[in-house]
Amino acid sequence: MKKSLIATVLFLFVSLPALAAQQTVILSVPGMTCSACPITVKAALNRVEGVSSVDVRYEERDATVTFDDAKTSVEALTQATTNAGYPSTLKQPQTKQE
Repeated sequence: MKKSLIATVLFLFVSLPALAAQQTVILSVPGMTCSACPITVKAALNRVEGVSSVDVRYEERDATVTFDDAKTSVEALTQATTNAGYPSTLKQPQTKQE
């Protein structure tokens, strides 16, 4: 019994990183009012641990963010933009990346 419990715990411990996945979301950032605003939004999102890429489009007032869902969340991303002065919301549902 004890050996099977240890084996199960070890298996779960080793497989946890495999459960994490890259996520890509699009955030609506309507408060960007000038062509310099995307620089601030991009910098704020890039400071969030787990973010691997950010593409901010001023004309569409949105940001496409790819991140590791084991390290951060959509809530942390929207909080980062809000803290930078640009509140955002989820524009497109999360999609799994391989």
